[in-house]
Amino acid sequence: MVDSQRNVIQPLDLAWVESSRVNLPAVQKRAATHLKRRSVKKDWQAAWLLRAVSCLDLTTLSGDDTETNVSRLCFKAKNPIRQDIVEALKIKDLKITTGAVCVYSTRVKDAVAANKNNDSDVPIASVAAGFPDGLTPIAQRLEEIKYAVAAGAKEIDIVITRGYVLAGNWQALYDEVAACKKACGDALLKTIIATGHLGTLTNVYKASLVSMMAGSTFIKTSTGKEAVNATFPVALVMIRAIRDFYERTGYKVGFKPAGGIRSAKDVLSWLALMKEELGDDWTHPNLFRIGASSLLCDIERQLYHFQTGRQSVTELIENPKESIIGCSNSPCCDTYDKQSITDK
Repeated sequence: MVDSQRNVIQPLDLAWVESSRVNLPAVQKRAATHLKRRSVKKDWQAAWLLRAVSCLDLTTLSGDDTETNVSRLCFKAKNPIRQDIVEALKIKDLKITTGAVCVYSTRVKDAVAANKNNDSDVPIASVAAGFPDGLTPIAQRLEEIKYAVAAGAKEIDIVITRGYVLAGNWQALYDEVAACKKACGDALLKTIIATGHLGTLTNVYKASLVSMMAGSTFIKTSTGKEAVNATFPVALVMIRAIRDFYERTGYKVGFKPAGGIRSAKDVLSWLALMKEELGDDWTHPNLFRIGASSLLCDIERQLYHFQTGRQSVTELIENPKESIIGCSNSPCCDTYDKQSITDK
């Protein structure tokens, strides 16, 4: 059974944080070795792809978001795989959904209403606290978290103040994340440490530790809007921080890579990394999420190939009556609403 005990605010252990160092050559070697390993095949591959679907945070974070495209996103979250594929694979009883739907705080009410109309219990997540830069005053950031939770958000994705990390001001970072944790109430807190802005892998490790000490339920690589997002070296450092934290405290913290994960092959590597480094518990949606909504279309294509033995083409994969949301980078989705999906 997967441990469901949620992390709580822990004391800030500055001695642990300050003494931490990352061996860059060792991290790079481990990451390179992982990328060269053979992937799972056939039945195992299909099973892992289905697991990946359940770990997706299906996301729309666009300035032109509307009630309509949020509603479409929620429908797709409940029905992520085409029904003909579901029936052919005989997995209807699994009732596979995505891990969550993620929107801006002002669209949470739309998502909650859509879920009610769809009879869906897929969790609604909201970015908040000045996403994506986190530079608004802390009082406003906390109010946005409370607003999203009051509207029905069950998960909150915040982003840290990068300047605290770059200046080594760990107390300020801890206080910031802990305040966000308290504002979340019963909602999950996913803390984005924005690794592409932190300068060194040692900073990534320290920021991960402090965020977990401050009560984060998940730590997340990126907003998806940085120049550098989820990479295996960064992931290894964050995952090792999660493992070290669990060994010291007994609390399991989740991990979420975001940005740049677009193919089924990519996601199999991520799942393998989680299983190897942390164990099977961290391949389930309560401890692993993927911020890469455009990935879903490629997973559907691979499942179609597994089920039929044929490569998908536009005429075969498209089914506008069922697959109402596609991904912006795939020719199989040319007729879908391309503006409703963004990487997060």
